Amino acid sequence: MRLFHDPLCLSHPAPVGYPERPERTAGIVAAVRALPGVEERSAVGAEALESAILALHAESYVRRFERAVARGDGLLDSADNPIGRDSYTAATAAAGAAVAALDAVCAEGGGAFVATRPPGHHAERDRAMGFCFFNQAAIVAERARSRHGVERVAIVDFDVHHGNGTQHLFEERGDIFYASLHQWPFYPGTGAAGERGRGAGEGATLNLPLPAGSGDAEYGRVFREALLPALDRFAPELLVVSAGFDSWREDPLGGMRVTEEGFAAWGGWLAEVAGRHAAGRLVSILEGGYDLEALPRLVCSYLRNML
Repeated sequence: MRLFHDPLCLSHPAPVGYPERPERTAGIVAAVRALPGVEERSAVGAEALESAILALHAESYVRRFERAVARGDGLLDSADNPIGRDSYTAATAAAGAAVAALDAVCAEGGGAFVATRPPGHHAERDRAMGFCFFNQAAIVAERARSRHGVERVAIVDFDVHHGNGTQHLFEERGDIFYASLHQWPFYPGTGAAGERGRGAGEGATLNLPLPAGSGDAEYGRVFREALLPALDRFAPELLVVSAGFDSWREDPLGGMRVTEEGFAAWGGWLAEVAGRHAAGRLVSILEGGYDLEALPRLVCSYLRNML
């Protein structure tokens, strides 16, 4: 298991009361690097990073983000997305770590965990949203197809919030399967069970909404009865996980009841899918999770069965 991070991600500001804080990744990195079997890798120097970002995000949006940071605007697109002088650098570094993880996994096999911020799965092609600026999971999936020749990529998103950006970027394509388990109804308002993709992508989107208060038993049933069979049918050659830990039972932003044992089970099940279909190739990218004390422990629980 390889750990990818970049200290530049810590430079994205966190105003008073803002839950997406630098301490999130700092604590995770310290905990994961201490696990046996973890190899820490540098995320610096990811090749053709800007082209990887522009493959998914509109150039007009990327330049608008740059200009907003240079002007000192303070926000980008919504009150959920405060920015400071280093926000563009931090968001680019997060994408760079994800790209470096993908390249390593495709070259060497095995798995990787990307501990970066800001998160990404709410970011649309041309808009920042929900703490997110660049959609790292989507960037990785597209690069796997275009750069590494991976024909079938599956993205599994278990953040408590639906990944609207990831779904919208791929919902008309059949080569990238997107599945989300999320609290419903909840922010951002997308992710109904009836949203299954469009056109050539119909059936390649699987939304598995769960009511508030769902815990290990409810998630486990949906994993076993719906998600895992769907992944086996799709038979991905690469598995990308948007790993959000805000379904934790004490998360300040979520309303679910998942325990450490729940996250450990999910990690094991997803690793088995990657082993069956993708020669073990699995890239997990941090999304949400806002209980600063518990977050490092939850991530380590998720990685336990992968190690």
